[in-house]
Amino acid sequence: MAARGRFTYNEPAIFHEYAVDTAAACHELGLRTVAVTAGYVCPEPRAEFYAHMDAANVDLKAFTERFYRELCSGSLAPVLDTLRYIRHETGTWLELTTLLIPGANDSDTELDELTGWVVAELGCDVPLHFTAFHPDFRLRDRPPTPAATLQRARAIAWRNGVRYAYAGNVRDPDGGRTLCPACGAAVIGRDGFEVRDWSLRGGACAACATRIAGVFEALPGTWGARRQPVRLD
Repeated sequence: MAARGRFTYNEPAIFHEYAVDTAAACHELGLRTVAVTAGYVCPEPRAEFYAHMDAANVDLKAFTERFYRELCSGSLAPVLDTLRYIRHETGTWLELTTLLIPGANDSDTELDELTGWVVAELGCDVPLHFTAFHPDFRLRDRPPTPAATLQRARAIAWRNGVRYAYAGNVRDPDGGRTLCPACGAAVIGRDGFEVRDWSLRGGACAACATRIAGVFEALPGTWGARRQPVRLD
């Protein structure tokens, strides 16, 4: 999605009406909308919200009620319900992000249960982003996430059938590549915010013609890591 409006950094569910109105205005201009969210929302507003969102990246913060209760003051079950809803009852493109915190949600057992649930309940084509934790603010008693943890999480995801597993919050070109699930060719190569390689033809692998799950432009674009100035009058 090259041209898009993105709701992020603050949970969009807390400015629901503004996000919906903004999404409608974006659509009038031909822009797609992306919600970056924790997925913690009641069913009634959820239905209205996702009727206007073209894509969503939902933080699946962990896979235990204990983590959600002690670190988030919330519950896991409503988030899982939202994920099922987005995947099966809307046309919104869905991706997941899990921030791996050493000693909190990065065990082999939890990663196996999380990725197994994703494949069983959402399907193998939902991308999973495993991102590195950096100690800050109120959680400074834990070390940064080692790169090896991200690689281990991706390996567990692949073993359970996840086709698109990525590493984030680190400089890792290998962890940012999109691989064809049929032939293994790198169809999109990324380095940070830059797209380095593009081997897609009409949304399919250029090597074997297998369809790649996602929403793609005909060309990758060249925006990269540049910033766009905004003037406030």
